[in-house]
Amino acid sequence: MGTALIYDEEMTKYKLLWVDPACKIEVPERLSVSYEALVRTGLSDRCVSVPPREASDAEILLVHSEEYLEGVKKTPHMTLEDLKEFTLQYGDVYFHPNIYHCAKLAAGSALQLVDSVMTGKVRNGMALVRPPGHHSMRSAASGFCVFNNVAIAARYAKQKHGAERVLIVDWDIHHGQGVQYCFEDDPSVLYFSWHRYERQKFWPNLRESDYDSVGKGSGAGFNVNVPWNEVGMENSDYLSVFCHVLLPVAYEFCPDLVLVCAGFDSAIGDPEGEMCATPDIFAHLTHLLMNLAGGKLCAVLEGGYNLTSLAQSVCQTVQTLLGDPLPQLANLRSPCESALESLQCVRSVQRRYWSILKHAGKTATDSATTDVSTKLIKLAKAEEEKAETAEDERSQEEKVWPEPAERLRPPVCSVSVLPDDAACPDGLKRLVSSKDLGPLLVSRIRNRSMEDAGDADGVATFSRLYTLIEKMRTNEVPSPSTGLLCGNGVALVPDVAAAVDLNCFHSSSFRVLVVCVGKEELNYATADGKMLVVQISGEDKEEQKGKYYIPVCLKKGCGDTVGFIQAVFGLLLPLGYEYDPGLVLLVRMPGSGVGDCMWQQLIGLLKGFAKGHTLVLMQTNDGACMGPTASALLGHPAPPLQELLTPLPDDGGALERMRERLQADWKMLQTTVSSGNGETAKS
Repeated sequence: MGTALIYDEEMTKYKLLWVDPACKIEVPERLSVSYEALVRTGLSDRCVSVPPREASDAEILLVHSEEYLEGVKKTPHMTLEDLKEFTLQYGDVYFHPNIYHCAKLAAGSALQLVDSVMTGKVRNGMALVRPPGHHSMRSAASGFCVFNNVAIAARYAKQKHGAERVLIVDWDIHHGQGVQYCFEDDPSVLYFSWHRYERQKFWPNLRESDYDSVGKGSGAGFNVNVPWNEVGMENSDYLSVFCHVLLPVAYEFCPDLVLVCAGFDSAIGDPEGEMCATPDIFAHLTHLLMNLAGGKLCAVLEGGYNLTSLAQSVCQTVQTLLGDPLPQLANLRSPCESALESLQCVRSVQRRYWSILKHAGKTATDSATTDVSTKLIKLAKAEEEKAETAEDERSQEEKVWPEPAERLRPPVCSVSVLPDDAACPDGLKRLVSSKDLGPLLVSRIRNRSMEDAGDADGVATFSRLYTLIEKMRTNEVPSPSTGLLCGNGVALVPDVAAAVDLNCFHSSSFRVLVVCVGKEELNYATADGKMLVVQISGEDKEEQKGKYYIPVCLKKGCGDTVGFIQAVFGLLLPLGYEYDPGLVLLVRMPGSGVGDCMWQQLIGLLKGFAKGHTLVLMQTNDGACMGPTASALLGHPAPPLQELLTPLPDDGGALERMRERLQADWKMLQTTVSSGNGETAKS
């Protein structure tokens, strides 16, 4: 269906007309360099251009007061002195004779994007707008924002398109207090924000920006704040919050639409954020949201004041919306202690509202459900800060980071390896060529596989599979006549265990993440780390056989959607990001019991690893699942999951204990800060 892009040069036609150190960074070039980067990289040509429009008074009044709107309407006719005086009513904002027109265009562009996505004209999209919006309140401009573009879009989506639940993800480095105030008592809108806070010392310096501001009345629990109390947060810190807080809550919420307050002042080099997350992290954050709401995602530009990292981050976001394979995030480190402190606090306070977090922090040594804050840690750090002298104040060094690596882009295809009598699903390219396996491999297959897998047809299928693995590894063209690179694939084989063994034999030159869904035992984990096996089943397996074999038992089996998704977010995704594979092998064992929707969600999420090189292995008699598998490999959004109920106490507690046990080897599994005695404080 395509990706919408909304941009109008008109929104660059206002600027600061007087000296104001707080506002000098908000410049027209923020918009122009972002769009020029999309043009230069060819991304804009691949998008569906949607014209902007001005928001009407009625649409603006969905969020703002009539008195405030009437005041802003007068600004085009004000003198310079009048504009200065009008501006003094508000905080860290400026007005210009053309800003009212631009602000109406910015809000209207967000509404145009919502219309395009909700009516199915496009799958998703991004609006490059100015002025930004998430700080603007009902009767006040704030933080460069005039009208609250995303808040207006959320109310508009509910009113015009009947959206019952809207998720707003705000990854700007400033807290979007205007969005929070608008929806803090509304259970139909889930607002998530991470933001630089520094214990209320960073703008907007609000007590209600802290983690324990969770909403009011019926909206309690539908406001999720993650305060960053130190600068320098990295990719691993951002991913940890997504995996351990946002994604579980968002999937339980099950939105009809995802709106992103896409502020890129949270990227490296930004003078406001002072963070160290690289632009390619936004490719992954975007990807992780794209299977929610059936893929209906609207990103609306907010902040971003380093023109280099801003443009790079916008390109990474749009390229992911277009469906291109993601870049690899190499060398992820452990989340820092300050990030873990925030993560611990958020999980502690939110678990009373969200079933999927109910068992967060509950272990054998912490059976009681207790909300533990880190007030003592905060007080200790506050005392340290008071003792610092003015000469010890932090100075921001100029950050240097590499240009994001060029990503694979179309033409990329999904390839199938099928028995001769099996139909190839639409959109997949059937691989018919194969390499000679040689007598050693043929003998290995026949020795390790079921009887019918070692016959001539079975060997031919394994030969094509061997060829496919090689072409995925080297990005070769599977068929010269198509000219398409091999991105991912699916193979129907007579014996999936033998197929995994074939891959093990072949893939010694790169790291493979094997995700096995079902109960059959796989004994292919390697001590040298060339292969990481995560097996999700309904059977208790032996204790972990080392760092690289991780059995996950769900008491109700893989058909338990809530237990399964809990294992995916709490264990599988953090493990995959830290392991950083060159290939993902997803194995569906016969009779696995996993539902089609969950299966499609799993494939979609795993495509975020290994530059999208995901190979799905299924038994020949499991062909009924070929349609959903092909759909996910081709990049179609997975259907929303059914309502997520409270996890079984046994499953929730067991997964938490496993995560706690594994975090000594796998740092991305950490969700608590060390207590200083070698133990972790329970959240």
